[in-house]
Amino acid sequence: MIVANPIYDVVFKYLMEDTRIARTILSALLKEDIVKVEVRPHEYTNSKRENISVFRIDFAATIRKPDGTEQLILIELQKTWLPTETLRFRQYLGVQYENKNNIIEDSKEGFAIPMIAVYLLGHKVGDIEEPVLYVRHASFDYNGKPVTKGLPDPFIDSLTHESIIVQIPRLHGQINNRLDEVLSIFDQTRANHNNQHELNIADDFFPEDDAEMQRILRRLLMAATDSDMRMDMNVEDEYFSIIEKQDTELMIHAQKIAEQSVLLKKQDDKLKEQDEKLKEQNDKLKEQDEKMSKMLIRSVKALMASGMTIEQISQNLGLDMKSVSDILQVE
Repeated sequence: MIVANPIYDVVFKYLMEDTRIARTILSALLKEDIVKVEVRPHEYTNSKRENISVFRIDFAATIRKPDGTEQLILIELQKTWLPTETLRFRQYLGVQYENKNNIIEDSKEGFAIPMIAVYLLGHKVGDIEEPVLYVRHASFDYNGKPVTKGLPDPFIDSLTHESIIVQIPRLHGQINNRLDEVLSIFDQTRANHNNQHELNIADDFFPEDDAEMQRILRRLLMAATDSDMRMDMNVEDEYFSIIEKQDTELMIHAQKIAEQSVLLKKQDDKLKEQDEKLKEQNDKLKEQDEKMSKMLIRSVKALMASGMTIEQISQNLGLDMKSVSDILQVE
């Protein structure tokens, strides 16, 4: 079966616009029973492309807890192809924290709705080998002992958030749990070598009785046959090709600047070394001048003590008479 590759923003957006599919994917990621999910509007998107290389969708999800109670949370899902500055992720999070619509209803204290950030990365993060990383906050006392009494607390939850990081290049087709099964649709080892817009998935890869995964496959299959969507994927290829070219040029430019900086530093070090040598020479010359001056004073005074006149001393040492007189005044 040939389906569209959801690594592309246009396909991913089309996939997640189906709230049932969004609920399936988010439930697997959060390992929670999500009973309701809706897409929340936001001002920041990459629909115009420009210089933004992060695709973002915000969700409001209702989670059913094991005790039957329900909780509303916000899920900020961000997807990127390329290694992107973390500043952009932080800026998007900052927008969420500032959004007054993210306050719990009937909350007199103005507590914020708990938020979870999900990052689908098209690149690896350092040497972390786990394809999915859960980053959860914890509370400790002064001695480092975990604090659990009174937690969770809406005040704490309003100020901190948990994160889920998915390294798509680390997905290698191994299915060990429900999350592996869901994320397998992003596994780029299944990409068509002749056309990265497509994934090759065996017809019997997902059980026929798994209605949720079959729904995902059908939607990706429809995306693969949509001519407009294929055109948009071509546009994404061109866009990221330009970004990669710019990044390469910037790297080369940065390397040249670094090399020039090294040369300038070497030149600066040489100049400093020459300055130090000149200073040493000047110090030696100054020291020699002082010695000569002391010897001259001793010589003038010795000749004067021997009975010679100022005129005779002047003639003998080749000094003018005023200089001889000045020297004789030195104590």
